[in-house]
Amino acid sequence: MGSPNIFDFTSTSNITNWRVVDDVVMGGKSSGHFKLDANGHGVFYGDVSLANNGGFSSVQYSLETLYTKSFTNVVLNLKGDGKAYQFRVKANAEDKHSYIAQFETTGTWQKISIPLKTMYPTFRGRKLEQPNFFEGQIEQIAFLVGNKRAEAFQLLIDSITLE
Repeated sequence: MGSPNIFDFTSTSNITNWRVVDDVVMGGKSSGHFKLDANGHGVFYGDVSLANNGGFSSVQYSLETLYTKSFTNVVLNLKGDGKAYQFRVKANAEDKHSYIAQFETTGTWQKISIPLKTMYPTFRGRKLEQPNFFEGQIEQIAFLVGNKRAEAFQLLIDSITLE
C-alpha cells in the first residue's frame, strides 16, 4: 500500500477545514492563525501568551476516517522556528483525549517520522493511564505549541503522510 497523504499543501489547497483553537477557550490570550503562503505551504503562526493561565495555540484538521492498520509512522515535512511543538491525533473526532508526540524544529526543512505506537494519550495536558496509540484509524490531526512561555511562533507545513 502506498503512502496516503493526510494532507499535502499546494497553492490551491482548500484549508477551510483547518481550525485554530487557542487557550481563549479557557480564558487565555494566545492568538494563532493559519494560512497558505505564496509557495503553497500551510503556515501556522501567532503568539502564545501566558496571561490568564493561558499558554497554547493549536490548529486542527478533521478528516474522513483514515485507516492506519497498514502503516507504522506519520511523516511530517515541515519547517519550524527552532521551537518545540506537538503533533496530535484523535482516533475518533468526538474523543476527548488526543494521542500526542512532541518534536523539536531546527529552523530548516525537516522530515520528522513519528511512530504511531509511541504517541501517548493526554487530556487537558495530563498524560492518561491508557495504552499508547493502538487504534486503527485517525479522524483528526492537530499541531500545538505550548512551551510554558510567552513567544511568537511560526510553523510551515508541506505535507503530512502515513508510511
